[in-house]
Amino acid sequence: MKAEQQYIDLFTQYEDLIRQHSSAVLNAPRKQALEDFERLGFPSVKGEDYKYTDVGQAFAFNYGINLKRIDIPVNPYDVFRCDVPHLSTSLYFVVNDTFYEKRLPNVDLPEGVYIGGLKTFTELYPDVAERYYGKATSSNKDGIIALNTMLAQDGFVVYVPRDIVVKRPIQLIQIFRSDVDTMANRRVLVIMEPHSQAKLLVCDHSIDDVKFISTEVIEVFAGEGAFFDYYDLEESTESTTRFTSLHVKQEASSNVLVNGITLNNGLSRNNYYIELNGEYAESTLCGMSILDREQQVDTYTHITHAAPHCTSNELFKNVLNDHSTGVFSGRILVKEGAEKTAAFQSNRNLCATRESRMYSKPQLEIYADDVKCSHGMTTGQIDEAALFYLQSRGIPQEEARMMLSIAFTADVVDNIRLDGLKERLHNLVEKRFRGELAHCAGCRGCQ
Repeated sequence: MKAEQQYIDLFTQYEDLIRQHSSAVLNAPRKQALEDFERLGFPSVKGEDYKYTDVGQAFAFNYGINLKRIDIPVNPYDVFRCDVPHLSTSLYFVVNDTFYEKRLPNVDLPEGVYIGGLKTFTELYPDVAERYYGKATSSNKDGIIALNTMLAQDGFVVYVPRDIVVKRPIQLIQIFRSDVDTMANRRVLVIMEPHSQAKLLVCDHSIDDVKFISTEVIEVFAGEGAFFDYYDLEESTESTTRFTSLHVKQEASSNVLVNGITLNNGLSRNNYYIELNGEYAESTLCGMSILDREQQVDTYTHITHAAPHCTSNELFKNVLNDHSTGVFSGRILVKEGAEKTAAFQSNRNLCATRESRMYSKPQLEIYADDVKCSHGMTTGQIDEAALFYLQSRGIPQEEARMMLSIAFTADVVDNIRLDGLKERLHNLVEKRFRGELAHCAGCRGCQ
């Protein structure tokens, strides 16, 4: 419990300060979260779910945490130019783990829609916030979520009332900015009431040459007939460690797309939990990572079909170079009574070097009849026949390898339902394979 103890001592010593700079809704679950964290600790490599990621070691370092909510000397609107061509977005920022509200985008939101800071939202709409915050997940099963719930003081909220359509895509840029090694505990809460629509793009960036670590808990509630897209683009640094847990609850006839893309990172663990709780709900979950050097992406997915006539499609791809490591563990659970389920899971991986490593574990657990379910996994190297064909047409070997790698990842990007973003990400992926996105600086990747 060495790594855990420093966080237990920190919370015990500064609990009053944490509460003082937060709100009643965020403070309510902290005591239970502390008890859960003391009981659970960090996930162990001895367990199957975190077999290849040493969580305790990642958190053992002495990171600084901004419990006093001191202003970070940066104006993100001046530093960052992240307008994706042909994609007009409403642009918001979180600096470390604090929503930046000194300047907000000039956008005319539909009546009743709230897009902004979590702390402010819980103060303006305490009843709504209390009904949803922490309800898509809990701290009693995962020590990292318990730690986040103990320490989180702010975050980001998208709240769209019934029958409202937010036509303009929402873009949230989460920046790591610090002169010292820093830890951030981030929360994102998305509430889509029945028959509402919205699209959210979240970009993670690090702009200083220090160590960063983040815990991120994202909760998405999609009411009956709601339509929601969530895009996650990580382009940080090798000194950044990220533990993310996304929890989606879908009601009848809702449609949710989740697409996570890692272009540059250090160590990333991405958990995806999706529950289809109403008939005819549809979920698309996909992601990709491009890894080299000593980078690692560990992906865990759990899709639960709890109602009949629901559909889920899952696709994850990884391209690994140098000594990088990829992990995929995906589980589809079809509960009793979830007849007419259609669930498909695919994991495809390309190891470009003998030193790279990929560990994959697809799983199906079915307790209903009359279902269509499949899962599959392949890990291999670049097709030598295809490589020879391109070379025979006068294309240099390295260029041919890059072309095949880009083609390998294309279908993940093609799942994006924003044409401007899709076009830009195809370009970013090519830049990444060409080595032009070696580190993130000033969000230049989106310029």
